[in-house]
Amino acid sequence: MALKTPDPAKVRILFNQRVPMRDGITLSADVYLPVGEPARRPVILSRTPYLKSDMITVTRAQEFVKRGYAYVAMDVRARGDSDGENFHPYFNEGRDGYDSIEWCAAQEWSDGNVGTYGGSYLGAIQWLTALYQPPHLRAMAVLVPPSDPFVETPTGVPGPQHLCWLHYVSGRVTQPMEAVNWERVYQHLPLVTMDEQAGRVDWRWRKEFEHTQLDDYWQPLCYQHRFHELSVPALHISGWYDDEQVGTPLNYIGMTTRGATPEARASQRLLMGPWGHNVNASSKVGEIDFGGQAVIDLYGEIGQWFDRWLRGINVLSKPVRIFVMGENTWRDEQEWPLARTQWTPFYLHSDGRANSRFGDGQLTTTAPAASEPADNYTYDPGSATPFVTEQTSSQIGGPDNYASIQRRDDVLVYETEPLEQDTEVTGPIRVDLYASSSAPDTDFMAMLIDVWSNGFRQRLCDGMVRARFRDGMEHPTLIEPGKIYQYSLDCWNTSQVFKAGHRICVQIASSAFPKFDRNLNTGAAPGQTSEFVSAEQRIYHDAEHPSAIVLPVIPR
Repeated sequence: MALKTPDPAKVRILFNQRVPMRDGITLSADVYLPVGEPARRPVILSRTPYLKSDMITVTRAQEFVKRGYAYVAMDVRARGDSDGENFHPYFNEGRDGYDSIEWCAAQEWSDGNVGTYGGSYLGAIQWLTALYQPPHLRAMAVLVPPSDPFVETPTGVPGPQHLCWLHYVSGRVTQPMEAVNWERVYQHLPLVTMDEQAGRVDWRWRKEFEHTQLDDYWQPLCYQHRFHELSVPALHISGWYDDEQVGTPLNYIGMTTRGATPEARASQRLLMGPWGHNVNASSKVGEIDFGGQAVIDLYGEIGQWFDRWLRGINVLSKPVRIFVMGENTWRDEQEWPLARTQWTPFYLHSDGRANSRFGDGQLTTTAPAASEPADNYTYDPGSATPFVTEQTSSQIGGPDNYASIQRRDDVLVYETEPLEQDTEVTGPIRVDLYASSSAPDTDFMAMLIDVWSNGFRQRLCDGMVRARFRDGMEHPTLIEPGKIYQYSLDCWNTSQVFKAGHRICVQIASSAFPKFDRNLNTGAAPGQTSEFVSAEQRIYHDAEHPSAIVLPVIPR
């Protein structure tokens, strides 16, 4: 996106407007207005912890202004030019969002119709605001929003790279991520004092270690069980490689199945592209170029959405638009997941030596025989299986090549024979895993991979389970060493055509570091200790324990 200086003949800016909150503090907003008639216009509100006074915001504002909207960019409480002490992410945003929307509706340049817009933090706080039912909120455009606590990291503790983000939003202005050697920081134990290694004791980081299960502390930040209270139209946008991707399809499903009214359930739209967290920024993510169609007129899509709900200009379109990777084309659909999906288990098989990509692991649609030897590996937290990613939290993972990772013996690899024809997999991915461990607590990770005919092993999506939270984040219980448990791993979503000659592959391990913290295998309180032990892991795939990855295969 090219950054543009505003043309004063077209854009009028009101800087640092003070917006009163119910507790007496004021937040700072910059208001961008079209020059000319009419005097009152619908409003787009965007509230950010990343500072409203940058050229990206200015350029974004002009995109909406040229469509005839007033655009309000606001610093959230305790950030930028807004009042407040000690930025506490998310906890004040519902109330502040309500007061900000109602302020926008009451201004002389507003016609009373307010929409909200933004991504990541700016997306999640739209949902928290909507729960307060602001009377003048007409529609939302929500990009790449985080989910409820522990949906993305079901570990009881924050992922190591979360500290990088907390560093970035420390104080009133953004801090340089690159000033810290994050690779060294992530190695620090115990996890709770990792902030010291980064050079800043952070009370927000440490507070999370006081609440390592889903308790009353986290309830104010939970919105995904409350869609039945909401009737706001929402445009849901994310990318297959967004590191917070899981929330967008969940939110779309939640609103279309549990929204407050039939009208609410019908007023949702889902848009999924071949993008990372910075959606629509480039046709290339990591080593993969998804072609000329990958970058779209996203502001046009969002503008049409607001035209529909803030102006009553209806543009007919199907409710779901997805980019199918592999074919690298866009496709419109009526629902998510797709109604024509063939949910197909691909079962894990081996003769007990599936370790590494040089082992004998196989993946087939044939259920396992009555007796099939289990696979074994040793998980050593001191030499954790890596997750391929840059070290900052800006983008965690992508369509990376896992060929080198799959040389390790603590990685089990199961793959099909080369496919005889193109095979489309579009939808949510789940792994049903039967496993035992010598430890009272441990982790199991699964990853779906497209193995190209040239040997490139493209990560598509992945997920994990922490054994103590196998029954949910509210009820942690340790496991009995040596006992077989069934685990269900949510591996999020993808849309990929596995080309003829490629192989479908699933990888099983016990760490994905530093995306997730290392389970130390001792059963101690999460994040509080440095002591760790190795765990002997066993994966079962016989008739009684049919471990499988369930793929949403789409008929061609």
